[in-house]
Amino acid sequence: MKNISIIGLGYVGAVCSACFAHEGHSVIGVDLDNIKVDLINQGKSPIVEKDLDTLIAEGVAQKRLQATTDLSYAIKNSDLTIICVGTPSKLNGSLDLTYIEEAAKSLGEILKTKETYHVISMRSTVLPGTAKQSVIPIVEAISGKKLGVDFGYVSNPEFLRESTAIADFYKPALTVVGAEDKESFTLFRDLYSFLHAPMQETTIEVAEMMKYASNSWHAAKITFANEIGIICKKLSIDSHEVMNIFCQDTKLNISTYYMKPGFAFGGSCLPKDVRAITQKAKEIDVSTPLLNSLMPSNHDQIQRIFREFIAPLRTKKVAILGLSFKAGTDDLRESPILTLAEILIGKGYDLSIYDRNVTQAKLAGANITLLENELSHIDSRLSDNLQEVTQKSDILIIGNTEKEFQNIEEKFPNQTIIDLMRITGKASHNNYVGICW
Repeated sequence: MKNISIIGLGYVGAVCSACFAHEGHSVIGVDLDNIKVDLINQGKSPIVEKDLDTLIAEGVAQKRLQATTDLSYAIKNSDLTIICVGTPSKLNGSLDLTYIEEAAKSLGEILKTKETYHVISMRSTVLPGTAKQSVIPIVEAISGKKLGVDFGYVSNPEFLRESTAIADFYKPALTVVGAEDKESFTLFRDLYSFLHAPMQETTIEVAEMMKYASNSWHAAKITFANEIGIICKKLSIDSHEVMNIFCQDTKLNISTYYMKPGFAFGGSCLPKDVRAITQKAKEIDVSTPLLNSLMPSNHDQIQRIFREFIAPLRTKKVAILGLSFKAGTDDLRESPILTLAEILIGKGYDLSIYDRNVTQAKLAGANITLLENELSHIDSRLSDNLQEVTQKSDILIIGNTEKEFQNIEEKFPNQTIIDLMRITGKASHNNYVGICW
């Protein structure tokens, strides 16, 4: 059983305090609000949340849960401190870290005289970089102690929904724990051992980003469903029937498919259909800002490759490996790689292109008219010799996931590899550059 202190007895802090106490841990909740502190010490919930009052009453009655305004007392009588203070928005939308920084300063002062190893856990929602740019430096500077030596730090974002928070606490899809020392990971494996859900152990920054990725996706889903619903309403279609059927497709619609960051979308379907539905929305006077943003965002991803990765290298010798919009096909229709190629040609680059599928299809008759007539500027740069193309280029752009491009950075250590697909499964390093990793 652990001795836990929790800073902040708002929504997240109150729920976590009650649940950890219910699991047998000794919990001290800390808040500057005397009303919250008094309510908890009386066995009452400071917020309205299903079953929370019962858990708080149980914890107080069994002397596993108490609340105080004395942070020093709480820290000195615990081995793990969980920060659950608010992170409100400033007027410009940025995050207000006032309460986070105040908690870090107080922790630093108290840990200055504490001799045992202490773990700090961030449960509040904070942006990536908050731990290493703000919280940890503050604690180290004031306490004179070092991360991983004298204290640990864990990013443990919460995914609790109001009105179902207790159920969410006990039945999460997963638990995310970001840390840099073994002691902290070990502590949290023990802490969450009662859960029947996987614990994802990762870096602090990934854990911090996870909450924002999740909430942004939830917001996008709601907005998407609403925009589809508005179009359906105008066309006298039952939007709930549409989305009920939509959600039954767990292969593509509700799945991990299409959820890997990378290059722009293309092909014969997605661009055409997005344009069609947004144009239809305009015709029936429906505002669809999210759907309208898809094509501009997709185009900007193509422009970004040139702007951020190719232009700064200041060499004109470039090769594109993989021209079709995805591996295993010769389809050039609305291929974003083709658009990138045309940008490079327009900018005066010495461009070479290799795509075995496109070349074979051309020889067999498919694509021959397209390449020789509409895309003659591409056809003249297309080669069937991978070695020749790569040897005369300083930059190699991986355009799709054909197997022959595997381990490309090891085969060509003297060229810069710009990977649009994450074909290697590795993060950027040395001569290898990933566009989103």
